[in-house]
Amino acid sequence: MSNQILGKNGEEIAKTHLQKAGYKILEMNKRFSKLCEIDIIALDKDTLVFVEVKTRKTDICGHPLEAITKSKYNHIRQGLYLYRQENPQYKKFRIDAISVLIKPEIKIEHLKNISL
Repeated sequence: MSNQILGKNGEEIAKTHLQKAGYKILEMNKRFSKLCEIDIIALDKDTLVFVEVKTRKTDICGHPLEAITKSKYNHIRQGLYLYRQENPQYKKFRIDAISVLIKPEIKIEHLKNISL
């Protein structure tokens, strides 16, 4: 399985996880620039949530969330501000991260309101 396919599968698993938790999915893979793509933009009640999804087959080479670097986080923040300029009706917002491990069984970890 290629990394792109693995990543898309992880995003779909994360999307389903969020929907089951009551989130409303607004957009997936929203691109703002060459460096900035938000995996999932959702609403959690009245809060706009920007979700970074990291997927790995296993955690042998480290936990998926370890792949969210300061640079990646800053790109997400940039996208957040651009999105809010286009959608000023949203007053509350946060950045979440979801890790998806595929093997030996699917394991999802959802961290809310991350910061670096």
